[in-house]
Amino acid sequence: MTTTSPSVAFLGIGLMGGPQARNLLKAGFAVTAWNRSPAKAEALAPLGAQVASTPAEAVRGAEVTVIMLENGPIVADVLFAKGAAEALAPGSVVVDMSSIKPAEAIDHAHRLAARGVAYVDAPVSGGTVGAEQGTLAIMAGGDAAVFALVEPVLRAMGRPVHVGPAGAGQFAKLANQIIVGVTIGAVAEALLLARQGGADPIKVREALRGGFAESRILDLHAQRMIERDFATRGRSVTHLKDLDNALDAAGALDVAAVPYTALTADLFRGLLTNAGDLDHSGLILELERRNGIAT
Repeated sequence: MTTTSPSVAFLGIGLMGGPQARNLLKAGFAVTAWNRSPAKAEALAPLGAQVASTPAEAVRGAEVTVIMLENGPIVADVLFAKGAAEALAPGSVVVDMSSIKPAEAIDHAHRLAARGVAYVDAPVSGGTVGAEQGTLAIMAGGDAAVFALVEPVLRAMGRPVHVGPAGAGQFAKLANQIIVGVTIGAVAEALLLARQGGADPIKVREALRGGFAESRILDLHAQRMIERDFATRGRSVTHLKDLDNALDAAGALDVAAVPYTALTADLFRGLLTNAGDLDHSGLILELERRNGIAT
């Protein structure tokens, strides 16, 4: 791959992948889209995208293949069971922006390298808003020279940073999800305590802004908790998957003491069991349930 505006195949036109693909089209990239539910890919046709009926058809001839799917097993199925890997051209690059296990990313990199295909794992943070605005934080793992080749593609979707070899992007994403999840839990617990003590949560959030507790979580997620607005922007089931992946990776690395990650995963598991797959700011509901607080 040598062109500065490579042809792109995009596999997975969902809540995140849809706006990401639209931003690539706006940036002038030739995009061929595939999605398991064809209608989502077909919605990009009026914007100039070609629509493929199979993953293999989508990637055939593409210089860069971007993947945005739910988890590692689905990525592996699309790549290796549904024939996409066999259709990839030697010298092309796969950029997997899904959140998967680091070990899965490393395995995919090795299997694709055997076919002469380069690989970058590039999971993201920023949610659907970041995907729509093209401001995603993109954590990329892989060979530095390969990252440089695909950086223009990534910059159409957000702010890419090369963090290390294959799998390193996934470790960075796990770090992100630990920080975000633990902070959501801390904000929920703090607001709950303040409210039960008679303080106005709206005023508490206002008072904390600008101090050491300031964060995007306090800004956005605390507001959702106060408004009881748990419409999904960040799925709790996805966040739990990432936290479980972090626990799995920690075990493989003999990092036994990860108490914040373990506790936060347990809270998300309770939320999903008792309230369903709400926005991850809904973690306050699980804390209320555990404390017997009716709202």
